[in-house]
Amino acid sequence: MRQKLVYLATILSLATFPSLAKASAYEFSFAGPGTSGVLTLTYGTATDSKYPQAFEVTGIGGIFTDTNLGIVNATVTGLDPINHAAPEPTNNLAPNDFSKFPVAAGTMDGSLSYDNLYYPGGSPQTAPLTDYPFHGGFLDIYGLLFNISNGDTVNLWSNGLLPGATADDYGVAVATSATTLDYVGNGVVAPTPEPSSLCMLGTGLLALLLWRRPSLLRMTS
Repeated sequence: MRQKLVYLATILSLATFPSLAKASAYEFSFAGPGTSGVLTLTYGTATDSKYPQAFEVTGIGGIFTDTNLGIVNATVTGLDPINHAAPEPTNNLAPNDFSKFPVAAGTMDGSLSYDNLYYPGGSPQTAPLTDYPFHGGFLDIYGLLFNISNGDTVNLWSNGLLPGATADDYGVAVATSATTLDYVGNGVVAPTPEPSSLCMLGTGLLALLLWRRPSLLRMTS
């Protein structure tokens, strides 16, 4: 029995902890005025060439709700690819992965900006102070762009730590290439993520093994 527990715990540990310094998934939930979701981001070792602390997100899954639009638990189907668009000429702080999603109506400059970057230690200043002085959060002010099962596109970004706030603020936009359907500019909260179920299972089995170890040793001695 002890050998089976050791084997199973080892396999799950290798699957869930390939490297302590190289995590590959980040799970979190968010909620704001009419909007909410539960997302899992996956990423590898590649980082933005300008910001080495920013990991390039390679995949996304989960669900998204926007009751303002009648969307409930829509499946997240994937990321929009990075297209390396040019930022404003005065913006020399935008990441190398800065990208744009063209939207014909309902946005200030005819597009939604994004970069699909994840910052484990919090995002730095990624726009000139005169344009936007706030930063922070596991996303930056450009954020993620992903698609949902009804065909809409969602932009989720961080507004950073706003004056008087105790936690980073986030925003959400829902759009198509034709128009912006909903725009929640701030007031979105992203709670601290919970460990994934597989990670919890592997940890639990290791804990069970350690707890049973004295009795197992007595049985085999």
